[in-house]
Amino acid sequence: MIRTDFSDQEAWETVCATVGTPNEDGFMASSRVVDDRAFQDLTTEQLLRLVPEGSQHRLLALVDVTTIGSPEMPLLVIDHREEPRGEIRVVATEFWSIENNLSLANMDFHEFAGAVDGDGIFRGF
Repeated sequence: MIRTDFSDQEAWETVCATVGTPNEDGFMASSRVVDDRAFQDLTTEQLLRLVPEGSQHRLLALVDVTTIGSPEMPLLVIDHREEPRGEIRVVATEFWSIENNLSLANMDFHEFAGAVDGDGIFRGF
């Protein structure tokens, strides 16, 4: 989970707490938090160029201006191994679902992309 928006520290802390708290069934995302101003305002393309070749990490989750500015905190989740690259918004409370299922190969990215609401945000199945 990479922070690219530094406009609201409290909102950032809320995103981290939400993603890092297990849901009612005990599920939560396994993610590394990157909180470094070197990534401030970087675009998706700029961030993807920084991913090392052969990276074991399939997903990038960006906490950007859209995430910080919305009560649902929709992270921009990118599957950089997909061709074409997969990219959807996922509310913070459901990030565990996409991270867990893709990490375990239980589901494919396109299944989540096909379940987004009309506004392009995945809110769960």
